[in-house]
Amino acid sequence: MSAAASQALAQKYACVACHQPATKVVGPSWKDIRARYGEGQGAAAQLAAGIRAGSSGKWGAMPMPPQMQVPEADARVLGQWLVDGAK
Repeated sequence: MSAAASQALAQKYACVACHQPATKVVGPSWKDIRARYGEGQGAAAQLAAGIRAGSSGKWGAMPMPPQMQVPEADARVLGQWLVDGAK
């Protein structure tokens, strides 16, 4: 999927309400997410799982709520997009 299409998914699922490319808003920036998870094997899958299941304690006190409305396939695309630098 193209970067523009992946970015459109981030808009569609309101990821941008809490995350921005280079600045922390409510949650970490996409740049910081990539820096933490890197390009290692399984990073995109781990991010996709975190999108759908949510998490707490990974980025401070603010939890990431589960985003079960994001289909698994779209979560995988978003996870890969983050690993690729969210460009």
